[in-house]
Amino acid sequence: MRSNSSSVRPIILSCVAVVALIVGLIMGCSSFEAIPAGNVGVPTLFGNVVEKAYSDGMHFPVNPLYSWTLYDCRQKNLDCPQIQVPTKDQQTSQIDFSVQYRIASTLCPKAKSEIGNAEDIVSVRVLPNLRSLVRSEGKGVARCEDLFDEAVQAAMEVNLQSRLQQKVGEYVVIEAVLIRNVALPEHIKEAIKSKKVREQKAEEQKAELARFETEQQQKVKTAQAEREAAEEEAKKVTVMADAEAYEIKAINAALADSPNFIRLRALDTLNELSKNPATQLYFLNGDSPDPLPLMHLGAPVTK
Repeated sequence: MRSNSSSVRPIILSCVAVVALIVGLIMGCSSFEAIPAGNVGVPTLFGNVVEKAYSDGMHFPVNPLYSWTLYDCRQKNLDCPQIQVPTKDQQTSQIDFSVQYRIASTLCPKAKSEIGNAEDIVSVRVLPNLRSLVRSEGKGVARCEDLFDEAVQAAMEVNLQSRLQQKVGEYVVIEAVLIRNVALPEHIKEAIKSKKVREQKAEEQKAELARFETEQQQKVKTAQAEREAAEEEAKKVTVMADAEAYEIKAINAALADSPNFIRLRALDTLNELSKNPATQLYFLNGDSPDPLPLMHLGAPVTK
């Protein structure tokens, strides 16, 4: 009996050592905790939140009995489509918003105790307050079509960012609230479309009227230029007529003052007539020193 108990005893000790080694290895591995990049780990022990936030990276040693909740503290974008926005004209439009935010890393343990995980923070603090504030901002807009105005949109974005930050508290940092799309009521869209068509037709008519006025102005300028040209031509004709009248007047004056001028013109005429052999010349008083020719005097009359 003594020999049997002495042989079993080493086996039991070996098993205990193996179990202790395995438990030690498990406990040693559980003493490490790796937090992903951009995240914060919040541990809980038996349902109680540990008042310490673990940043990203490897942590050792840690209590192997901890349960971990991760909070992604990187910048996030929350899409909030088709939020109802009433305006002063008693019309309701739909606007798609985007909220750029991040969770405050140092307050994750407090957020875990008071609100919950990261999804709870968004669903409890961000979305309900955003919808309420959007309706409040919309009531300050006179007409629903003013929601397309860039200045109105910019003012809404700034106001919503500031007011939403006050509402969500310290757990979330609201970096921006952006308007993505605006959808007006159908009857308002049809009315705006009809208005745009009328405005386009009015612009076309205005352009046609401007073109017609331009053409008429060109015609007036052309007629004015033609009239001025005619006046200049008339002045030219008048000047030429005056010159010719002056020449005739000068010739008449010369005839009156110089008998020799008549002789000169008669000689010029005789010179021209003598070039044609068919010309018949007759003279009155051929003995006169200034005979005047008479063409075809005495020639038979032909019909």
